[in-house]
Amino acid sequence: MPEILDQARTQVLENGVGLDEAGVLAVLRLPDEHLPAALQLAHDVRMRWCGPEVEVEGIVSLKTGGCPEDCHFCSQSGLFASPVRSVWLDIPSLVEAAKQTAATGATEFCIVAAVRGPDERLMKQMREGVAAIRAEVDIQVAASLGMLTQAQVDELVAMGVHRYNHNLETCRSYFPNVVTTHSWEERWETLTMVRASGMEVCCGGILGLGETVEQRAEFAAQLAELDPHEVPLNFLNPRPGTPLGDRPVVEGRDALRAIAAFRLAMPRTILRYAGGREITLGDLGTRDGLLGGINAVIVGNYLTTLGRPADSDLALLEELKMPVKALSATL
Repeated sequence: MPEILDQARTQVLENGVGLDEAGVLAVLRLPDEHLPAALQLAHDVRMRWCGPEVEVEGIVSLKTGGCPEDCHFCSQSGLFASPVRSVWLDIPSLVEAAKQTAATGATEFCIVAAVRGPDERLMKQMREGVAAIRAEVDIQVAASLGMLTQAQVDELVAMGVHRYNHNLETCRSYFPNVVTTHSWEERWETLTMVRASGMEVCCGGILGLGETVEQRAEFAAQLAELDPHEVPLNFLNPRPGTPLGDRPVVEGRDALRAIAAFRLAMPRTILRYAGGREITLGDLGTRDGLLGGINAVIVGNYLTTLGRPADSDLALLEELKMPVKALSATL
């Protein structure tokens, strides 16, 4: 067995201490013949430090499209010739989406808006929407509204939003190649405020943006430093009309190597399958990832791309004897 896996067995599996950047890079560089062993070790780490339960989440876009930022992967930017146009979701539709999400057994419902940060109109929608959901649906409400002020952080806490998603998207050194209208440091500042507020921090990113394998290791190390409650792991699904619309899809084995490496960097973190897994991994690869460190999934569709049907994911979890996290356990 490669030396890095022997090291990880002692350091991560037995002692619960994640790999550093150099260790993550060594896992990302493992030859294909050692990938099954890396996935098995990552699964063992997940089972020891997180347990067998899988957290299921649904997401809905409260405000879609028309975003002023230039994130090069995103079809919701108003700066690109992509097909997503600006749309707002009304409160009854938001509540209905939460009900449908809860019906799948999901414990998390995340309200997302394509904005640089929330204005008063969006915060008003959030106040009304979260109150309406909490009155009718037994589900945890999370939010993803871009960069925040301290006052907005405090207001979200007062509403009862328990988890905030704000992805760093990629490592600090590569970020200027992906976004130019705001900085990596601005995102980090929001995440620092969210953590200090007591809300859970959800922070991940997208692999396949053109970063090197060394930069993937850098990204894993920076996420481990942040120590988020949850890391959504996306794989680029190139969107027509965006600057990254012609990029190739991440190769399946590289995606699985990344799943194992990120788990070995963050043994106690919820590691969530997010966008792009369908085209990157397919059904068989999705199974391999769930047996290789993943312990959470987004069910149904994403913001601008289609996902797997919720019942397909739930059936796979049942087949793998991975219980869906009970709502009562999170309240």
